[in-house]
Order: sequence, then structure tokens, then C-alpha cells
Amino acid sequence: MGEQLNACPLITQKIGLELNPDPPALAAKGNVMHDGVFPELDELRNLMHRGKDYLVQIQQREIARTGISSLKIGYNNVFGYYLEVTNTHKDKVPADWMRKQTLVNSERYITEELKEYEEKILGAEEKSLELELQLFEALVASLAEYIEPVQLNAKLIARLDCLLTFSMIARKYHYVMPEMDDSYQLDIHGGRHAVIEHQLPPGERYIPNDVMLDPETQQIIILTGPNMSGKSALLRQTALIVLMAQMGSFVPADAARIGVVDKIFTRVGASDNISSGESTFMVEMNETASILNNVSNRSLILLDEIGRGTSTYDGISIAWAIAEFLHEHPLFHPKILFATHYHELNEMATRYPRIKNYHISIKEINNRIIFLRKLEEGGSEHSFGIHVAKMAGMPPSVLERAEEMLRVLEAKAVGGRRLTVDEKQLAVGSRQLAGKEKARAGGSLSRGDSTKGGTTREKQEAGGYQLSFIQLNDPLLEQIRDEILKTDINTLTPVEALMKLNEIKKMLGEG
Repeated sequence: MGEQLNACPLITQKIGLELNPDPPALAAKGNVMHDGVFPELDELRNLMHRGKDYLVQIQQREIARTGISSLKIGYNNVFGYYLEVTNTHKDKVPADWMRKQTLVNSERYITEELKEYEEKILGAEEKSLELELQLFEALVASLAEYIEPVQLNAKLIARLDCLLTFSMIARKYHYVMPEMDDSYQLDIHGGRHAVIEHQLPPGERYIPNDVMLDPETQQIIILTGPNMSGKSALLRQTALIVLMAQMGSFVPADAARIGVVDKIFTRVGASDNISSGESTFMVEMNETASILNNVSNRSLILLDEIGRGTSTYDGISIAWAIAEFLHEHPLFHPKILFATHYHELNEMATRYPRIKNYHISIKEINNRIIFLRKLEEGGSEHSFGIHVAKMAGMPPSVLERAEEMLRVLEAKAVGGRRLTVDEKQLAVGSRQLAGKEKARAGGSLSRGDSTKGGTTREKQEAGGYQLSFIQLNDPLLEQIRDEILKTDINTLTPVEALMKLNEIKKMLGEG
């Protein structure tokens, strides 16, 4: 790489000679070209910056020539620079001076030299800037034949800079060279998070962890554990290690064997898109659907608390179905880290051979929790959310009430134990079946309409019932519908929204 570099000595010398070492960001601001290289530019700059000195020289020379000791040089907007002589010395004025103005006690004159200098000094800044731009453009044009070697230099230097950074970071933070191959396995020993380990308080050491994913034996890891125990950090560090390895960098680990990965899919964090009518859960489902539709054998998938944006039963069911779909995929077996607070998913390990349970360990001492940050085999049964609320400074009365409610809800579980996934799915299915039987028997899904004294009609779609509100044959409701549809919520201010609601209320006769 070094042998390919072209120093371009001739153009380098030309740039160093002509260009100001510390030029402004924009050439149009001037002071781009070096002093002492272009005589015409130097003269204009002297006029701009040393104009007063030159005027003093003219004044002293004329005093010596005429003997008028009180001679002064002044300036006004009417006729520019002038020589002012008191009436006492009028008789000493040379014949080549031209009188321009007579005052009570003095007279004002101009000379050809003064007029020429005035023209120079008044146009010096504009001319200087114009000349500088011409000189700069000429310098740029002379670079045209050096474009190819300069571009090659830029590419080589960028590669050297990147490799140098990789090597310096690897030596400074004890990274290791990963073993890359064409297998589908991912085996990391003592992996660390490249960013978090440098942001810890002084004296606190980042706890390394091992991660092994193999499409044949351990394709999916269901990762459980308390809030704040480090589940998300483990997911992120795994992605970073894979990404750094495929960039050509050493990685923050004791050892790493990585089969080439084609895509890293992540579904972490929470977000929504209110202007498009998409809730946090909808965005989550969109992103998850994209993952499920684009996987391959070489994909690495990181899922963090899928299904948390909806009800518990729905969330567990969706999370279970996603894990099952990825395990039973007819074509591909991507590698998956699945962090969740749905401890019921631990049951999947007993049914599916390539799903394994892991948890982030903690230690309980006198109702206090110590986060050990260590990945261990087996599932966890608790999330310790109330403990995290306590750490956040939640009022004691709220924490006490939360613990009471937790005991009540746990006591309601079947036989004093947690419901299994099968039992919860059976309960959901029973309720849905009961609802359908009630509908078939003539059960009503109607709602009173206080304004018109009627009820909203039911609409049957795909064997289920759905309340119909907007599609009623009611002129008033159709008018309200039109008002809502023509409202642009992306530009609506809070005050305008309140006013719009008030208009609709008045239309209903409740204003």
C-alpha cells in the first residue's frame, strides 16, 4: 500500500507556495492566497491594510515641499480625499494643486496623486477579492491532471487509517483476532460490549459472557432474567462482535469463532409513528414481520421483548408463535437470541430440540438484589420489576401496594401456581368460543346512541362480529366522519384540536 502512494511533489510544492496555510472555509471570504507570491495582490492588500500609512507619507512629503506646517489630509463623501490649508498659508499652495472648496478659515485642494490613490484604496478590497478568486481557480485548474493519483492516495490513506485504528484499539483494549469460516455457527468466549465497558464507573469491571449459537443443536436462546440485569447489553454485544469481525477488526472477547453472517436483524427498543396511525406495537409487528420474511441460514436475529406492547396473553402467544416459526422454518435455521420477560416461553425448550433456556443471574440478600451480569443455563421465573421501581425512587406507598397486588394476582393462578402456556391458550380459546356461541344464539353486540335514540348496527366479517360506527346511515354521523377525515392531524395544534372537538360536540347537540 505504501508503494502505491504518490507524493505528487510538484503540485504539493505549488499548493504550499501559493495557498495560505490557514485559509478561511470559503474562498469568497478572501485571504486565500499566500502573501509575497503575486505582486499585484500584495499591492492591493497594502492599500487595504496600510492605507493610512501611505496618506501620512503624502502629508509629510507635501509639508516638506511647501513648508505648510499645518497641512492636513482629510476625507468626505462629496469629493473624497483632500489637502486642507489655512488662509494664513494660502500663498504657499503649489500651482499643481486644484482647489475644490473654500471655507471661512481655510481652503481644500486635491492633487492627481491623491485622486489616483483614492481610486485605488476605495476599489482595493473588491479588486483584491476578485483577483484572489481568479488565482485560486487557476490553482484548482492546475490540479486536474493530478485527480487520479490524489483519489488513489485518498483511498489508500483511508484504508491505512482504518487499519491503524483497528490495531491501536485492539492493542489498547485487549481484543482478539476472531476465527472466521463458512460454517453457520457462532461461538464467542468472554465477549464484552465495546462501548459499555468503557463507560462504567472507575473500578467497575465489565462482566464477560459466552454465547454459542448453532443451527443444529442450539439455534434459539430464550434469554430471561430481571430488568436491568444486562439482557439487552448481551444482545447488542453479540451483534457488535459479529459486525466488527466482518469489518476486519479484532473483537472484544477472549476468543471468537464466527461463521460468516449475511444479515443482522434486530427488534429492540420502543417507538411509534403517531402521524401514520401506527402504535408502538404496530411498529414492532411491522419490523418483526420484515425479519420473518427475509431470514436465511446465515442470518443473526436479536429479539428483545417481542409482544410487550399488547396484553399478556396476546404477547405470549405472539412471542411463542414467532419462536416456533423460526425453529420450524422449512428452509432456514437462522441463529436467534430472544430476550423476554414471558417466563412461560421457557417451556418451549422441553418441546423443541434446538431451543435452549438461559438467564442472567442475580443474588438476593435481605430483599436486596445484586446483579451478577453472568449468563447461565436454565430459565428464570421472576423479573423483579418492583425492585427496579424501588431503585428508581418510586414512593414507598406505591411499592407496598404493588407488592400486595402481586401477591393477589399470583394467588389467583391455578392451584397457587402460574398458568402454563397451554392453560392460558386454552382459557383464551374458551372465551373466544363462548363469545362466538353467544353471537350465534342471538347475543347482541349493540351500543346505545344517546343522540338519536337508536343502537349501532353490527357488521359480520369473516365469521366474527365487529361494531360499525362510521358506516351508519345517519346524516349527522356521516357529517362528523367527513369532518374527521378532512382534518390533517400532522399540522393540527393542541388548541386547534380542542376547538375541533368542541365543534363536533356542538354538532351532537351537547355543546
